[in-house]
Amino acid sequence: FTSTREMSSMARQALHWVFKVPSPRADTMQFYREVLGMTVLRHEEFEKGCEAACNGPYDGRWSKTMVGYGPEENHFAIELTYNYNVSSYKLGNDFQGITIQSRESLARARMVGWPVKVEEGRSVLEAPGGYKFFIVDQPQPTNRDPVLSVAIGVSNMTRSVAYWSGLLDMMVTSATTSTTSLSYNPGTQASLVLVSQPSVEHAKAAGRIAFSIPSLQLAGMQDKMKAANTTILTPLVSLGTPGKATVEVVILADPDGQEICFVGAEAFKELSKVDPDGERLLNDAIDGDKSDEWFKRKGRKKIDG
Repeated sequence: FTSTREMSSMARQALHWVFKVPSPRADTMQFYREVLGMTVLRHEEFEKGCEAACNGPYDGRWSKTMVGYGPEENHFAIELTYNYNVSSYKLGNDFQGITIQSRESLARARMVGWPVKVEEGRSVLEAPGGYKFFIVDQPQPTNRDPVLSVAIGVSNMTRSVAYWSGLLDMMVTSATTSTTSLSYNPGTQASLVLVSQPSVEHAKAAGRIAFSIPSLQLAGMQDKMKAANTTILTPLVSLGTPGKATVEVVILADPDGQEICFVGAEAFKELSKVDPDGERLLNDAIDGDKSDEWFKRKGRKKIDG
């Protein structure tokens, strides 16, 4: 017997984590393409800041590059946002790492000379900006997404589990004295891991996790979170991408301020289709990015986020 809550939960999907990437962008793209072995799923350029602060609190020109191990409809992706006028971002302790099963990534890292660190017995690859990826030293799976989980810090586990499971309907799949794992569909999707720590600092590098939800559930979710007196950062809004589908989103914040995006599943499925020109568009954008030269010529520096 499957309950109504479980059926509603299984209709939701963990989509991606959003990173703000430092300059130069080419270094970041080398890491995801040549070390982790991800492919460019789509690339988009924007002339002004996102209405839902997708690129952070910045108003200028920016880009979004989605990378992953397969189509977004059944793989957890990484959204790389690049602000043309920002040099780097201060790292907090909110993001605790993404775990990937990929012995091949470790081999590629050693081949290109990318440092492989070891923390508490786990192999770690660090992306530009200081973002950590924990690599499980086993062959990359072919029957599921190699991205296993994304971990975030929480300051009060009981309160956070009540939020993520009690309000957002995620299923608790396992727990230790210091962690809790949750998922909307543990058999096919990356899990969210809550890691207990004394305090949570987001700083300027703060990321965002995104989930899809049937569009008809968005307004009801917003009402539910409002009734529970939780934080709604961006009320239900429509976001357009030139030449692509317009999506509806609600941006929430958990008890520690972690940003959470819920997007209407139907329109997102159209928006997120793999773009065969994505790789070329990204390469063209990198080749055409003269922002460093412009700032140097003007005797100015890019800002530190």
